[in-house]
Amino acid sequence: MLNTDPNIADPDGFYAELIATHEGCNEDQSAALNARLVLLLANHIGDREVLREALAAARAAMR
Repeated sequence: MLNTDPNIADPDGFYAELIATHEGCNEDQSAALNARLVLLLANHIGDREVLREALAAARAAMR
């Protein structure tokens, strides 16, 4: 089951690190970095059902 409850220690600090990681990237590089990050985290999770839930939740948030 996908955990959507707050679960990151120091979320503001993590967000700052995420933004800093994109520093100096152009739009294409930033998109590629995000894609690699998604694939790394998806591999870490590994559970296809959880990944399906995450895909659906991300898509639903766009509506």
